Amino acid sequence: MDSTEHIIHAKWLITCKPQEQPLEDHALVIKDGLIMDILPSTTARQHSTAKTTEYATHVVMPGFVNAHTHLAMNLFRGLADDLSLMDWLNNHIWPAERAFVAKEFVRDASQLAIAELIRSGTTCFNDMYFFLQETAEVAVNAGIRGNIGITVIGFPTAWAKTSDEYIAKGLEFHSQYKDHPLIDTTFAPHAIYTETEETLAKIRDLAEEHNLKINMHIHETADEINLSLAKTKKRPLRRLHDLGFLSPRVIAVHMTQIDDEDLAILAQTQPSIVHCPESNMKLASGTCPLASFKKIGLNIALGTDGAASNNDLDMIGEMRSAAFLAKLSSQNPEALPANEALTMATLNGAKALGRDNTFGSLSHGKSADFIAINLNEIETQPVYHPASQIIYSASRNQVEDVWVAGKQLMKNRQLLTLDENEILAKTRYWSAKIKKNS
Repeated sequence: MDSTEHIIHAKWLITCKPQEQPLEDHALVIKDGLIMDILPSTTARQHSTAKTTEYATHVVMPGFVNAHTHLAMNLFRGLADDLSLMDWLNNHIWPAERAFVAKEFVRDASQLAIAELIRSGTTCFNDMYFFLQETAEVAVNAGIRGNIGITVIGFPTAWAKTSDEYIAKGLEFHSQYKDHPLIDTTFAPHAIYTETEETLAKIRDLAEEHNLKINMHIHETADEINLSLAKTKKRPLRRLHDLGFLSPRVIAVHMTQIDDEDLAILAQTQPSIVHCPESNMKLASGTCPLASFKKIGLNIALGTDGAASNNDLDMIGEMRSAAFLAKLSSQNPEALPANEALTMATLNGAKALGRDNTFGSLSHGKSADFIAINLNEIETQPVYHPASQIIYSASRNQVEDVWVAGKQLMKNRQLLTLDENEILAKTRYWSAKIKKNS
C-alpha cells in the first residue's frame, strides 16, 4: 500500500459476489477509483500511510443498480394515482407529457430524480425517456452512472416526430457518449403496442451493429396480451421471437403475463428480466413469476419504474416488496431470500446492462461504486444477519454515504454534487405550473 490509496473500513462488507457471505471487520483498498484489495481490517490497519474512512456500524456494499427508470417523470409524482395502466397512460400521463415535456423540464426533473437516486443508494440507473442529452448532462455533473435509452415510440412527442427521427437522434447521442466513463446507451423501444414490427426489426439490426442492449416494456399487462392476440393472433413474445428480436441483448421489463409457451421462448432466447414489483402492484398489472424464470436460468434484475407510477425510486423498498411478493405468490418463504434480493438489485442489474465486469459487486479490479448503510439505529438492532436486516428492517434514510468510481457523492446524507435547495425550488416551480394547467 502507499499514500495514494484509500482504505474503507466497515463493520460488514457485503460483496454481492455469488455464494460469498458477509465479511465482518474487513476493508476495501481503493486506488484510482478501483478496488485494489479486500482484506481484514486488522491487516489493513498496519499500513498507516493510507487515507482511511471508518464505517464502524455500517454495511458497505455495492451501490444499487436501478434497472428501469423514467427519471423525468419524477415531476409527475402523484399526478395520477389509483388507475389502471392504460387509463393512467392515455388519459393522464401522455396528455401531461404533451403539455410540459421539453428540454428544461427534463433537465430539472432529472436533477430531482438523480438526487433521490443518490439519497436512496443507487449508483447506476437505466432510463427510458426523451431529451437524452439533458439527463446525461445532469448524471455526469452529479457523478452517477447512467444508461440512457434511445426511446422509440410510434407517435410524435416534443423530442421527435417519427420512429426514424427518434433513432437518428439517439444514434447521434450514442456517438457523442460512447466512450464516456459514466454514460452508456441502450435502444429503448417503448412497447410492441406503440411501435411497428418493421421498426422493431430495424432496432434489432442496429443494436447488433452498434453492440447495444435493447430495453423494452414486454408483457406488462393483460391488456397488452389481449390487444396483440386480437390484432395478430399471437402473444407479444411469440411475435418478437418470430422477428428474431429476443436474445441475451434484450432487457425485458415487467414480464407479468407468462404462460408455458412464453417460458419455452424465454428459455431458448435468455433475455434479462427487470422486475418492478411496486409499480406492477400499484397499477394492478400482474406479478412477475420469479420462480419460473429462475428455473430456466434467466438473469433477473430489479427496477423501480418511474416515480409517477411507483411513487418513489427506493431500491431498498423495492427489494423488500420483491421478496415479500415472491414468497406470497409462490406460497414459499424461501422463494426469494434476502441475499438473492440484494444480488438482483446490484450484480444482476449490472449484468443486464452488460457491465458486470465493471461494477455490481465488490471485487478486485472493479470500480469503487459502493454505499454505506448505518445499521446502528433502533429500527435495525440487533444485527444477526446484515443482509436480512437491510431487506426486512432498514430504510433508505439509513444510506449515509455514496461513492462512484472512488468519488464521494453523498456524505452523512448530504449531497456533495447537487444543490438540494436549488432542486427543491425548481420542483416547486414545476409543481405550481403543472397544477395550474392540469
